[in-house]
Amino acid sequence: MSLVRNVGTIGGLTAVSRVFGFIRDMLLARVLGAGLAADAFQLAFILPNTFRRLFAEGAFSVAFVPMYSRALHGEGGEDAARRFADDVLAVFIWVLLAFSALAMIVMPGIVWLLAGDFQQVPGKFELSVLLSRITFPYLMLISLVAMLSGLLNARSHFGPGAFAPVLLNIVLIGGIVAGWYLRGEGGDDRIVAIALAISVTLAGIAQLVYLWWSARHTGVRLHLHIPRLTPEVKKLGLLILPATFGAGIYQISQFVDTFFATSLPQGSLTLLKYADRLNQMPLGIVGIALGTAILPMLARHIQTENNAEAQRLQTNAVAMGLLLTLPAAAALAVCAPAFVTAFFVGGKMTMDDGAMMANIVVALVMGLPAYVLVKVLQPAFFSREDTRTPVWIAAFALIVNIAINFYVVPRYGIVGLAGATAFTATLNVMLLYSVLHVRGWYHATPRLGGTVLRQIVATIVMGATLYLVMPLMADRYGGNIIERAWSLGVLVLIGLVTFFVTAWFTGALDKDLIAQLRRRRRTNTNSESQ
Repeated sequence: MSLVRNVGTIGGLTAVSRVFGFIRDMLLARVLGAGLAADAFQLAFILPNTFRRLFAEGAFSVAFVPMYSRALHGEGGEDAARRFADDVLAVFIWVLLAFSALAMIVMPGIVWLLAGDFQQVPGKFELSVLLSRITFPYLMLISLVAMLSGLLNARSHFGPGAFAPVLLNIVLIGGIVAGWYLRGEGGDDRIVAIALAISVTLAGIAQLVYLWWSARHTGVRLHLHIPRLTPEVKKLGLLILPATFGAGIYQISQFVDTFFATSLPQGSLTLLKYADRLNQMPLGIVGIALGTAILPMLARHIQTENNAEAQRLQTNAVAMGLLLTLPAAAALAVCAPAFVTAFFVGGKMTMDDGAMMANIVVALVMGLPAYVLVKVLQPAFFSREDTRTPVWIAAFALIVNIAINFYVVPRYGIVGLAGATAFTATLNVMLLYSVLHVRGWYHATPRLGGTVLRQIVATIVMGATLYLVMPLMADRYGGNIIERAWSLGVLVLIGLVTFFVTAWFTGALDKDLIAQLRRRRRTNTNSESQ
């Protein structure tokens, strides 16, 4: 039951962050649209963010958390865990400084590799380099935040790490407002982009201060000393290198997608990132929450050789992930025009831009269940300190992705690129599960298969209902803010009720799990009243 509780904590706070992220992108779409400055900022934001997801929240976390957890719960206890964390910090901070400084020096080359076609538009390449240099220090700051989050997660304090992204979005919203004010009506959009880039680094500082305070508040003390390559630090480094690839095919493919998107007409990169915001809502809430919660718990079960409990935990995570992502993917695909129009169209974002974005959303969400299952299956490798196998799987999927992009992008443009990403994410999941099954580390049970089949039935019923209802309010999605809000609210309510009622009667919902939750809630209530 702690998995459900921890996922609820992380998912709830991540949902708050996604709401602020929506507000951020809604404002940005109206202020900058899908033009030169918007593309330049999106590229500058992609660079530190992708490295963050790939390294700080990906490779580093999946290698660091199990090692720290073993030290904390081993014979050495608190002292061993503190020494390990201090040794890692002493080396980690200098690696981050060197990498960030080098990247900022060679930034023109990095931007040229990812977006060489920006040179064809006067001023676009130069603005992209400037903004990228301003935003890149965020990588170092958020990497330290990820380390502090890992320390807290290993102690089952998931709240602070899940709340940190809220600070990012709040600061970025402030940057948009400040840039809009400084630009004025009819002013230079580059002013807004520069203000936003500065706010990215300021947000990293705010997140680091908050996580440092949270760690100290829970009794965790870190100290800087002269770097030492202890055996444990060397072992961590050897785990991190392959995990950099294995921890996130989705993140690695972002660079591939960026390369291809920047070769398409201006605004394509911006439309892809706004469409991905809708895709990221369920992915962030469900996928990241499940992956973050399951890793330390799975590591403890494997350490104690409790294979049955590890199997049960992973099965529950798969069922929970699909229960939430299958209907989310279907709803986003069916209602993409409504969501895009209501959230993004207005100001400098035109209806034609919205129509293209809706097509991108449909293509992206086809891989939504796979994006989440990657987060669920990879901890089965990482908790056993096997970071090599996911490397080969990720590398193969990435090669397939690149090959498909060379075919589909010239023919189908940005929509084809999004579809290729969804396909290769699904391929990645299939390969991960196949290896786990062959090794005997995890296998899907017939009961899980039956549950998933019922979830699919409930999803089909919900999708058909939304398909019939959505056209009835077509003229409201682009109306005033009240019309947009209530029309989307009706769609969401109808979708939720249809899915969960159907899921209840078909047995897609685990009634035993719900009964346990009720008993747990009554127990907690009684204990609080005593």
